[in-house]
Amino acid sequence: MSDGPLIEVRDLVKHFPIRKGIVFQKQVGAVQAVDGVSFDIVEGETLGLVGESGCGKSTTARLITRLLEPTSGSIVYNGVDIAQANRRTLLPLRREMQMVFQDPYSSLNPRKTVGTIIGEPFEIHGIERDKDKRRRLVQNLMEQVGLNPEHYNRLPHEFSGGQRQRIGVARAIALKPKLIVADEPVSALDVSIQAQILNLLRDLQRELGLTIVFIAHDLSVVRHMCDRIAVMYLGKIVEMAQADQLYDHPRHPYSGALLSAVPVPDPRLAREKHRQVLVGDVPSPTNPPNACRFHTRCPKFVAGHCDVDEPALETKPGGNVAACHYPLTDEEIAARVPTAAA
Repeated sequence: MSDGPLIEVRDLVKHFPIRKGIVFQKQVGAVQAVDGVSFDIVEGETLGLVGESGCGKSTTARLITRLLEPTSGSIVYNGVDIAQANRRTLLPLRREMQMVFQDPYSSLNPRKTVGTIIGEPFEIHGIERDKDKRRRLVQNLMEQVGLNPEHYNRLPHEFSGGQRQRIGVARAIALKPKLIVADEPVSALDVSIQAQILNLLRDLQRELGLTIVFIAHDLSVVRHMCDRIAVMYLGKIVEMAQADQLYDHPRHPYSGALLSAVPVPDPRLAREKHRQVLVGDVPSPTNPPNACRFHTRCPKFVAGHCDVDEPALETKPGGNVAACHYPLTDEEIAARVPTAAA
């Protein structure tokens, strides 16, 4: 793993305008999907993004790969700010940044053969125009991800969900990228198949030296896959730490609430564990709360402070970086995550 960052994201913002009217469409508001996100991704590491649905994880992933245009902010990849880059500058960089999508059923063209789907990146970027050589490259990729090369001419509907996701992974690594963004790559798969895809991603990371941005809802999966984890809430990062440190000693109340919901296999620890149930729903991203966005659901809310002053991301005890005026104490952590005190 390299010491230098492969990607530096600073004050990244993505607002989707809400328009009213048929002819003269006037903007009447905006969905603040991502609002001031900053982080680095070190070459060779796996960074996890977690949080409830609608918190901005997938939007952040699509901004990093420039599938979406940012409203403002910078995304510096290998010294190039791709947030401001034009199409000519982006084209060669796209070879180094690829994406594995959530739904293996809708991310593959049903009318194209597997060989055509996996070989499409070669065609787009003008690599290996000889059809026989390209076929061999595609079959090698199929074998690398655990597919039968003889199924080159089959259509996507002839494969299971796990096999389709392997096709998506093969397509993503075809151009030997440096960065893979995996947007909930196992959430649509059976539990029995999830481990196979996760292990495949880890094996490919070791073989190819990949840097991975991994998005998931399953916190156990994220801990297994990731070196560092960033917790998002309503378009902002509220905590970031090394995976084990975050799971054993979360400092932000939202992180603690998420982890308190993770099932504990040990019945004794499960009985001792205090589950923090959050009250209310996530506020609308069109009109987020002032100051700390979590204060409307936070068990440690202090009126006149949490709803007035926005907390900055600061290093807390243990090394976690969290945005909270009143971070969790060691005693509170032990009650929510008893394994930390075991």
